Amino acid sequence: MDRVTVALVHNYYQHPGGEDVVFHAEADLLERCGHRVLRYTLDNAAIARTPRVALARATVWNGDAYRDLRRLLAGSGVDVVHFHNTFPLVSPAAYYAARAEGAAVVQTLHNFRLLCANANLFRDGHPCEQCVGRTVAWPGVVHGCYRGSRAASAVTGAMLAAHRAAGTWSRAVDLYIALSEFARGKFLTHGLPADRVLVKPNFVAADPGAGRHDGRFALYAGRLTTEKGVETLLAAWARLGPGYALRVAGDGPLAARAAATAGVEWLGQQSKAEVIAAMQAATVLVFPSEWYEPFGLTLVEALATGLPVIASARGAAPEIIEDGVSGRIVPPGDPDALAAAVAWAFENPGALATMGAHARGAYAARYGAARGYEDLMAVYRVATARAAAQRS
Repeated sequence: MDRVTVALVHNYYQHPGGEDVVFHAEADLLERCGHRVLRYTLDNAAIARTPRVALARATVWNGDAYRDLRRLLAGSGVDVVHFHNTFPLVSPAAYYAARAEGAAVVQTLHNFRLLCANANLFRDGHPCEQCVGRTVAWPGVVHGCYRGSRAASAVTGAMLAAHRAAGTWSRAVDLYIALSEFARGKFLTHGLPADRVLVKPNFVAADPGAGRHDGRFALYAGRLTTEKGVETLLAAWARLGPGYALRVAGDGPLAARAAATAGVEWLGQQSKAEVIAAMQAATVLVFPSEWYEPFGLTLVEALATGLPVIASARGAAPEIIEDGVSGRIVPPGDPDALAAAVAWAFENPGALATMGAHARGAYAARYGAARGYEDLMAVYRVATARAAAQRS
């Protein structure tokens, strides 16, 4: 494919996460491969300075973002405008700005925002799909699913309903990127056209190299929240007793419980380099997530270091971790099964080393930067062809 010019659009979150990492990784990859990359970003830090009425209006349609993006794109020769996050400040208005400048529009579905006010299809400790398929997502408003606020949830629901009615999701976006077959299936089941949703997993930007894995500890890396399965993780460790060390990298509401659990060393928030170093030393990564993870970048980072993974059988994890080959898959929310899998890992170093070699091979075949670039170019080819056909 020729060296397309790409504009990347992203609304930064108040707490940095995986979407921010992917936005920067894809921008850097495109530039390394000789593409001209434009960036348009807004930051949710501005929410604190924005009056509520203005914020609600901008969530549904941000006229300033529409005009600013058109000014950036005008005369730039941009071929593709690739969106990562538009919520809440960029707003879906930006899709229309990109189309007005003749560019193909691509949206990565990092989460389930199009289906759910809180974006993760999870409420009260369990997966929840009560709002999916409704014209107005009133259960999410009643339960205050977005930030625990009925008012904020109503604004989010209004944005979704307004753009569903306007046909934005089906007409203003040329192609969606789902990060896994699992996530694609959710979106197709609930309304997105099958020919508009392709699967392109995230990639590891730089090969960290295989580790020695001689630290004799399990590792958890991520937010310390219920949906991430941290309560199940800590309950499993209470069953294991002495001799099984767990290091927990990350922060969140359950940090104090992690720090107080016997056998657990809470490391706090760690840099990416520190997490990778911990993966290279760890015996096994534990990924007990209980929500519908669309992907799980931590999983492929573990594979890249040759670290086997014990993951729950929910979301995309069973696509990434092959049970009995690159790790173990256990039932979600089951501390007994999780504890048994961890004990097996510590007690079977030979089998675990074989799994580690398979993990490293899975990374090399599917999740390296070279494969990530090929996948991204394939998406852009389809998107630009579709856009050209629709606009001719």
